Amino acid sequence: MTRLHARQLELLVIDTKYDERWSGRPMYYLGSPKPGLFKPLVQATTWCRPGTLIGTLEVLGAVHELVVPHGATGSSANSVDDRGGSLEARAVGYGDLLVMLDTRETPMGVGGAVEAATGAIAAAGLVFRAPTSGRFYGRPTADKPSFVSVGDQLVQGTTICLLEVMKTFNRVTYGGAGMPERAKVREILVADGSDVTAGDALLALE
Repeated sequence: MTRLHARQLELLVIDTKYDERWSGRPMYYLGSPKPGLFKPLVQATTWCRPGTLIGTLEVLGAVHELVVPHGATGSSANSVDDRGGSLEARAVGYGDLLVMLDTRETPMGVGGAVEAATGAIAAAGLVFRAPTSGRFYGRPTADKPSFVSVGDQLVQGTTICLLEVMKTFNRVTYGGAGMPERAKVREILVADGSDVTAGDALLALE
């Protein structure tokens, strides 16, 4: 099933705790903004930032994409796959804990290879990163043109790609924290059909 028009909802910050042993870095406890059927889409230890897709929430037949809210970041610590890594869908209520983000970890701690590999690109200019892990598809079908090409001008809401997670295709659009209103595609950094991890650089922009 392809959800090309799923509405995005930010997770609720239901608690923020600080640990003096870790220089006062917070841990964010993020909950469901509505009751419904929650389907997690990321494994534990995934590095998350504002706009990262955590999972979907089905409410009265409508599917919503749940994303990390503005200001929260960290390594997903416990709840998105707390049933032994099965990532099974489960019923949740308003405010139920869905994921805890541990800022005591760093991208180098949970995804150092990704950060090192893209460091030179980031230093040279702006990059657009994958909001979640999945298989990258740069076109809707094999016989259709790519969503974006080198030289294209991007605006807020431009479709970048589809990310397949557990046979569900999630549309990824341009925008989010740190992204300018318009940008030009300088280079496409991943091949069609490649597996990517949340935080991987997908596009080099200018």
